[in-house]
Amino acid sequence: MGALFRSEEMALCQLFIQPEAAYLSVSELGETGTVQFRDLNVELNYFQRKFVNEVRRCNELERKLRYIEAEVRKDGVPIPDDVTELPRAPNPRAIIDLEAHLEKTENDILELSHNAVNLKSNYLELTELWHVLEKTQVFFTEEEANDSITRALINEEAQNPNASSRGRLEFVAGVINRERVPAFERMLWRISRGNVFLRQAELEKPLEDPATGNEIYKTAFVAFFQGEQLKSRIKKVCSGFHASIYPCPSSHAERQEMVKGVRMRLEDLNLVLNQTQDHRQRVLHSVAKELFNWSIMVRKMKAIYHTMNLFNMDVSKKCLIGECWVPVADLGVVQNCLTEGSRLCGSSIPSFLNVIHTDEDPPTFNRTNKFTRGFQNLIDAYGVASYREANPALYTIVTFPFLFGVMFGDAGHGVILILFAAFMILREKKIMAQKSDNEIANIFFNGRYIILLMGFFSVYIGIIYNDVFAKSLNIFGSSWKNNYTYEQVQGHKSLTLDPATGAYAQEPYPLGVDPVWNVAENKILFLNSYKMKLSIIFGVVHMIFGVCMSVVNIIHFKKYSNLFFEFLPQLIFLVVLFFYMAFLMFAKWVMYDATSPDLRFRPGCAPSVLNTFINMMLFKHAKMEKGCEEYMFDGQEIMQLCFVLIALLCIPVMLFGKPLYAFCMKSKTTHRAKVYSNGDASQDMELQNVPSMSQNAAGSGHDHDDDFSELMIHQAIHTIEYVLSTVSHTASYLRLWALSLAHSQLSEVLWNRVLRMGLAADHEEYVKGVMLFITFAAWAFFTICILVLMEGLSAFLHTLRLHWMEFMSKFYKGEGSLFQPFYFKTILDAEDAED
Repeated sequence: MGALFRSEEMALCQLFIQPEAAYLSVSELGETGTVQFRDLNVELNYFQRKFVNEVRRCNELERKLRYIEAEVRKDGVPIPDDVTELPRAPNPRAIIDLEAHLEKTENDILELSHNAVNLKSNYLELTELWHVLEKTQVFFTEEEANDSITRALINEEAQNPNASSRGRLEFVAGVINRERVPAFERMLWRISRGNVFLRQAELEKPLEDPATGNEIYKTAFVAFFQGEQLKSRIKKVCSGFHASIYPCPSSHAERQEMVKGVRMRLEDLNLVLNQTQDHRQRVLHSVAKELFNWSIMVRKMKAIYHTMNLFNMDVSKKCLIGECWVPVADLGVVQNCLTEGSRLCGSSIPSFLNVIHTDEDPPTFNRTNKFTRGFQNLIDAYGVASYREANPALYTIVTFPFLFGVMFGDAGHGVILILFAAFMILREKKIMAQKSDNEIANIFFNGRYIILLMGFFSVYIGIIYNDVFAKSLNIFGSSWKNNYTYEQVQGHKSLTLDPATGAYAQEPYPLGVDPVWNVAENKILFLNSYKMKLSIIFGVVHMIFGVCMSVVNIIHFKKYSNLFFEFLPQLIFLVVLFFYMAFLMFAKWVMYDATSPDLRFRPGCAPSVLNTFINMMLFKHAKMEKGCEEYMFDGQEIMQLCFVLIALLCIPVMLFGKPLYAFCMKSKTTHRAKVYSNGDASQDMELQNVPSMSQNAAGSGHDHDDDFSELMIHQAIHTIEYVLSTVSHTASYLRLWALSLAHSQLSEVLWNRVLRMGLAADHEEYVKGVMLFITFAAWAFFTICILVLMEGLSAFLHTLRLHWMEFMSKFYKGEGSLFQPFYFKTILDAEDAED
């Protein structure tokens, strides 16, 4: 928890590693995730780095793995990735074996793929030939039976051999893609001027493309024509349309014989294809078992060599030097990693680290767990804390869900949030193993503990409001008593319960709001005043706490002047004005009572807190009724006048205090420098080691004025912003009242206008049951979608705004940089998210 209160102390270290131990040492550091390396080769481009060839080798291995994975997935082979422990990066000796193994695996799969494509191509050609022979059998039968022109030509051929050579019909048979048939037919018509007789038949079953595996639909065709010249034209058209032409005998007996031969070859080829596919499946299944581990090892190797490219080589080229930020608490872990790396490689020269001093701002590192990580992400979304700055996430764990509950304020809806968060928490291991790419679902899952606390605080505040699905719980009874008779109650639509007549027991209700207010006509007026005052009180306390948090940063960074010129004036200004207004609310609740014998302390004479505050600021007096007094207690007028004067005096302190203090301190330093520069040289010989004071003293006049003016402008802006923001931020907390009131009223509308429709239906009992079933489903749907999701998201965003602007602006700068360690798990998760 100490690391969450303030970022961990960081140290800049130099690592001195032997070249042969560098790879294994960096691998050990990547497993622990404790160092953030700095680039010591900024002046070099990527191709000039020492380990660029090793990175290229890793890129080549990744290319091979991508090809292997694509082939595995293409065949539908599952790739198991549910390993209990990720493999470590291979040592340099194992890298050579891994490269050789991947090379052999890629070649084997390439050969299998090439053989499969060749076999499938042969199978496709034979299949197309078989379809051509089958389809042309029907075409030739029809031609022999119906074409009189063909029969005449055949008879003429038998009688006159010379005429047969001129009138003999020829044909071209083949297969073409189905979508190209219309264009193919038109082209044949044009080149032959209508002298080509084209017959076609669609193949019922699709064929498989050997290269891609996609289904292709084709059509078998036979083109009848005369003449060798037209034959060459037709073949050119077939070639242009990528149509496959197959030899087809004109004799029926030859075709039947050829069909038998093709069928036998197809059966043999199909057997070979099945055996080839079985062998391919066995190879791919064996590869799939190791594919995940290979991928992890190669990605770790690449990350290691990328990190080693950040190192610098010493002059003797016998040692690698790296610089990194390390949490002070993890220095021992880093040294152990270096020792382990040297031991694994068998080096006799140990590697070591050296902590160096620097004036550079270290990165910010807040050590979190799965519970606190969500709250820390909320703070980092606004801005990463400056180094060793007080971290608001520690207090946000309580204040964020509490303010959300004040706005949400329904115990029933809070239970829904608890159930939803508990479901994600109980199944978090299974959900994390799924690695969903749904961004919205991941946001809900990462904030599961925030939702859980928001649900608990919603239940708590809902009990305080006595609001459960727009209904009240009557646990302790009511403190109000009915003083009317039965006839009076029956004869009047509404009656007034007056606490002055003994209708109220004058005892505080044990917990929350009295349930009788749920049936009162002035319920909205009572809750309106109650929730509005609560929101102002919570807001003032929250802002005062934010101002007090600045003391933590002041003391830690030893800026004690800010304690007197910023913190105290800001706190006093906030207390004497707005905390005083919250005090008046409590005083009004305590002092004014309906049963008071003094007329001045009856509710009718209670002054408005808002009007009192406005009149205090404007130095005005309010008009009161006869018998009533403007002020709640004696001396209030004098006290309010003093408070306003004190608040006005705080403004010039905030405006001029810090610039004048800086001006005086700088003048004092300049005067000392002049005294030292004019003194006897023999008295302070050691001052020769610090010549900067005397050198800067002569030219510090203009810089002195410039620094003072810049500081004055900055302080003026800061003062005006704070004074104005106290008013606007206090008013901003009224969103607690507005959203809570809107949520309860919307819940009540859904109950009265939706669910009660089924309860109040004037029908038979079974009809009422059906109506209640339908209306309950509608009520539950709108409750989940509108009141829980939409209203919950609205309350979440408003709560986030209150923390970012109203609370954190009082003490939090958020100008730091995030600590990003070299950690294999983070690198792998980021790459998986990109994929």
